[in-house]
Amino acid sequence: MRAVMVQGTGSDVGKSLIVAGLCRAARRRGMKVAPFKPQNMSNNAAVTVDGGEIGRAQALQARAAGIDPVVDMNPVLLKPESETGAQVIVQGKRLTRAEAGDYAALKPRLMAGVMDSFARLKAGHDLVIVEGAGSPAEVNLRAGDIANMGFAVAADVPVVLVGDIDRGGVIAQIVGTQAVLDAGDAAMVAGFIINRFRGDARLFDDGYAWIAVRTGWRGFGVVPWFHDAWRLPAEDAVGLVGGPHRGGAKVVVLTYPGIANFDDIDPLKAEPGVDLVMLRPGQPIPGDAAVVILPGSKATVEDMLFLMAQGWDVDLRAHRRRGGRVLGLCGGYQMLGHMIADPDGIEGYQDVAAGLGLLDVGTRLRRKKRLALVDGVHLDSGMAVRGYEIHLGVTNGRDCARPFARIDGRAEGAVSADGRVAGTYLHGLFAEDGFRRAWLAGLGVTGGGVGYETGVEAALDGLADHLEAHLDVDAILTLAR
Repeated sequence: MRAVMVQGTGSDVGKSLIVAGLCRAARRRGMKVAPFKPQNMSNNAAVTVDGGEIGRAQALQARAAGIDPVVDMNPVLLKPESETGAQVIVQGKRLTRAEAGDYAALKPRLMAGVMDSFARLKAGHDLVIVEGAGSPAEVNLRAGDIANMGFAVAADVPVVLVGDIDRGGVIAQIVGTQAVLDAGDAAMVAGFIINRFRGDARLFDDGYAWIAVRTGWRGFGVVPWFHDAWRLPAEDAVGLVGGPHRGGAKVVVLTYPGIANFDDIDPLKAEPGVDLVMLRPGQPIPGDAAVVILPGSKATVEDMLFLMAQGWDVDLRAHRRRGGRVLGLCGGYQMLGHMIADPDGIEGYQDVAAGLGLLDVGTRLRRKKRLALVDGVHLDSGMAVRGYEIHLGVTNGRDCARPFARIDGRAEGAVSADGRVAGTYLHGLFAEDGFRRAWLAGLGVTGGGVGYETGVEAALDGLADHLEAHLDVDAILTLAR
C-alpha cells in the first residue's frame, strides 16, 4: 500500500506516458499496481467498468497495469466547454458546469472525494502511481490545490519531477520550479527526469549534473524520445497529428476547438492504405477526400458554428455531390442533422441551432448523460462492433429508420438514403479490426496491418522497455511510501 507521484514542469511534458510505462514495469515485477490522477482536464474521456467516466490517459495507464479502469483512478475530471468554463465530473458523474473563477472556490470541497478514491486504490493495490496535472510551479493556484503539491502533501506521497528537453530550457524548467516552490513543497520532490531527448544524451551530461548540484535532487535518468508514442491514445488535442502521407484513400478529420474523444481516429493512422489528414482551421476540405469524419465535440453547437465559419459546410456539400462519404461520431453525428435543440442551455446560448442537414434527423440535448460500454453489430457490413457511448443528446428522425448499428437489440445511429452519410453515437469503433477493415474496404482500401489492440500492447511493452533502459526504475519504485 505505497504510492509515488509523477509531476511535470508543465503540461504535455510526457507525464502520462511515464506513468503508463512505470505501471507496466511494476506489473512485470509482480506488483498489483494502479494509476491515479486526482484532477484531470481533458475532453478525451473513457467509460469505466463501474459506469462512470475518467480521462483517457488513466484508462491507458490501467491497461498498462493490467486492470480495468474505474472512476477512482481519476476522481475529478474537467471537460472544457468554452475558454473559461468546463463540465465538472466527480467520481465519474457530472456534478456541475463551472466557470474558472467558480471552480477555484469549488476545489477545496473536492479534496475529500479525491482522498477517498485514493484510499480505496491504496487499499486494493501494492502500489499506486500518481500523475500530477499541469505544473506545481503554478504557485498562484497552490491554495486549495488538489492536483499537485496540495495532494502530495495531504497524502504524503513523494514526487518525481519530469522536464521536457525537447521544448527547450529544461534546466530552467526544473531549477525554476524549485525556486518558486515553498520549502515544504520542495521537500516533497525526491528527484527529476529529463524526458524526450533527441540525439546523443551524453552531450547533456554536464547539464544533468548541474541540475542535480543546483537543486540537491537526484537525477533518475534521461529518457530519449519514444518514437512509438503515436501508437498510444493522446490525452491532449494539442498533439493531434495525421498519419504519414503515403497515398491511398484520403480520410479527412475536421479539428474544431471542442474536439473530444479524438482517439477514435488513432487506429486509422497505422493503416497502410490510408492517408489520414487532420484538417486545421482555415484549410479547405480537399477535393480528393474519400471520406470526411466529424469527430466528437464537447461543445457541439459552438463547434458546428465554427465549422460553418470555416466554410466547411459548403465544402461538405460539394464533397457529397462528388460522391464522397461523410461519417459523424457522437457530436459530429448531431451536427449532421437538421437541428440541435438545447432548451436548458446545457452547452450553448441558443435554444435551437440549425444543423448541416446532411441527415434527416434532429437532436435534443438533455441533462442526463448516457455512459455505457456496448457491443453490437454494424448493419452494413455485419461486423461485430464494440465501444462506448458518452453523450447528452437524443437523436431521432426519418434516417434513423436506416440505423448504423444494432446494439443490445435496439437500432443505433442513422444512414442517409444513398448510404453515403452516416452518424453514430458509438466511440471506439475503429479499434475493432474486422469493422475497420470492412469500413475501409468500402473506400477501396484492402488488406490491413497488425491488429490495433495488439499494436497498443506492443507499444506499452516497448514503452516499459524504453524506461527500463534509460531510467533507474527500481529506484523510482523504491521511493514509494
